[in-house]
Amino acid sequence: MAGSRGWWTLAAWAVALATLAPLALRSDGAFAVAVRVHGSESAEVERILHEEFGSPFARFAVLVLEGAPPPDRPDGAALLARIRDAVAAIPGVAGTLSYLDLPDSLFLPRTGRGTFMVVGLDPDVGTADALIARLRTATATMAASPDGLALLWTGEAALNHDIRMTSSREAAAAEWRVLPITLGLLLLAFGALVAAALPVAAGFLAITVALGAAVAATRFMELSIVLENVTSMIGLGLGIDYGLLTVSRFREALAAGRGPRAAAAEARWHAGRTVAVSGLTVAIGFAALLVVPLSEIRSVAVGGLLVTLASVLAATTLLPVLLGLLGPRIDAGRLRRPRLPSGAPAGEGWRRWGRAVARRPLPVLLLAGAPLAMLASAAPRLSTELPRGDWLPAGMESARGLAALEASGGAGVVNTIRVLVPMAAGRTATGVAGWERTAAVVARVEEDPRVRRVQSLPSLLGAAPPAPALLGFVPPAVLRSFVSRDGGYALVEAVPREECTPGELTALVRDLRRGGGVLVGGLPALNVDYRDAVGGRFPLVIFLVVAATLAGLAHAFRSVVVPLKAVALNLLTVAASMGALVLVFQDGLDAGLLGAGDGTGGVFPAIPVLVFCTVFGLSMDYEVFLVARVMEARRDGAGEQEAIAEGLARTGGVITSAAAVMIAVFAAFTLGDFLLIRMLGFALAVAVL
Repeated sequence: MAGSRGWWTLAAWAVALATLAPLALRSDGAFAVAVRVHGSESAEVERILHEEFGSPFARFAVLVLEGAPPPDRPDGAALLARIRDAVAAIPGVAGTLSYLDLPDSLFLPRTGRGTFMVVGLDPDVGTADALIARLRTATATMAASPDGLALLWTGEAALNHDIRMTSSREAAAAEWRVLPITLGLLLLAFGALVAAALPVAAGFLAITVALGAAVAATRFMELSIVLENVTSMIGLGLGIDYGLLTVSRFREALAAGRGPRAAAAEARWHAGRTVAVSGLTVAIGFAALLVVPLSEIRSVAVGGLLVTLASVLAATTLLPVLLGLLGPRIDAGRLRRPRLPSGAPAGEGWRRWGRAVARRPLPVLLLAGAPLAMLASAAPRLSTELPRGDWLPAGMESARGLAALEASGGAGVVNTIRVLVPMAAGRTATGVAGWERTAAVVARVEEDPRVRRVQSLPSLLGAAPPAPALLGFVPPAVLRSFVSRDGGYALVEAVPREECTPGELTALVRDLRRGGGVLVGGLPALNVDYRDAVGGRFPLVIFLVVAATLAGLAHAFRSVVVPLKAVALNLLTVAASMGALVLVFQDGLDAGLLGAGDGTGGVFPAIPVLVFCTVFGLSMDYEVFLVARVMEARRDGAGEQEAIAEGLARTGGVITSAAAVMIAVFAAFTLGDFLLIRMLGFALAVAVL
């Protein structure tokens, strides 16, 4: 493996690393943080408000003035005016709305001090996340002089920005948390420092190459920053798993008396085929996510595919070359005698266990399957409602701003629902018929007990159609906010009550849409569209993953029974991991360890599809590892029961060590502040276990 082909392989990897590593280091600024549901009703509302209305508040953020004097006092009004003027001058700010423009009690605190300002973001100037970063930089010094004043940015754009940036930082922190644990587990498995370090290096190499390729791909497509989390999580697990298998096969060949080059070639051939089949099953799961019309989910698919490909290539091309060069030096830094298979004695315990299992398959199946079945029985109760309670990371500025808004009674503004009322052909929103239609929608929304306040042109001027002369006194900015340029749409804004749960907001959006004839947008509508996009494509995703996995395994193993059995067991594994999510997070049986409190009442809508696609591929890894060695023993002439025992003897230690590493990697992601990543890391760790 150190011949000319090997040196060309090393050169190719050196070029790839030199090209992609600098891009990977710039990944934080390359990915988007905005959540988009392509073709959704909420996205259409935002587009119409921007293009048809020219509204400065088609996309907006909320600036909370925590500790400011109330704006109905002279000193509070003066402070608010100073900050408003400074904010309005920042490039990218399309407009501002505060108590100075609309003396509404909504801007006044229930008690004490504080107010807020709605700030429109111009999508033509920059992305929402870039604008939020610019706004925070500009307002950082504005709160320096008045005592007790804090300027906090919140709202949909700021929350999205902070959540994604927090998740990105947590991914990097999890990598460093898990590194010493992973090295320790591999040292226990291999008993030698060099052998333990190679799989870890392969994992980090796969992450670097995949992130660099993803950054390069952003020139042609928008990718979400959640890609970083998935790439880190999956890259560490897969890269180390595949590296561990390859190194183990190499050491086994060395122990059998083969030279370094022959041992490396054997590892590349046998372990490489297993890795390729395993990588195919993982890639199938991520590829199926591309059918979900969400930028975040598709970014997860791209990141997963890239890091899986990088992990497979590292294990099948780079590692064999390095192993051929190292030869016996793979055991350099030996701490003790290795425990991984290096001949029959090392696997004798697993061989005896395999024979016992093969003699009594039904009792073992019942004993092993019972815990999985018990967990899986909770899976049908899985709810994809947004988790209740305060699950936002406490350190985020937008979370602190939202908490300040809740204390002052204005948090409902963040969840403002935007109802567009289209006019019939030949009618306008300011005409008699259009006005009456808008007023009817306003009346229906005002009657809903979940709505605190309704804002519209009829609400400001009265239900009766105004005379044209009266409309002339309406400020152009106000008219532009509620009526499109051509009069073809009217806007009705509904501010929900603060005590509304995520489930009640979902029901409110659905009820407004069921009324017919209107378009509903805003953050609650975006959450509904997100959930529907995921849930609506979930059956298709399941079908694609199962069908493609069956076809791929049937081709790889030339068998029908093996793929059917593998898919059945994997479906049970997925159901068990979903059931564990229900019990631990949704029902709150975590005893406070994972931050579920009394139970979240639901999991994030993206969790089931992400868990299914990821778990289905990852849990197939060990199936492929084992069955490949069983079939290899069968081809060498062993009987069926003996082939099972031999396959387990050769892979039991590898599978156990690889799974321990994978569990440690995923468990590290449960220690952060972002609930979605904690849920995902927990479900994946349970599935591997």
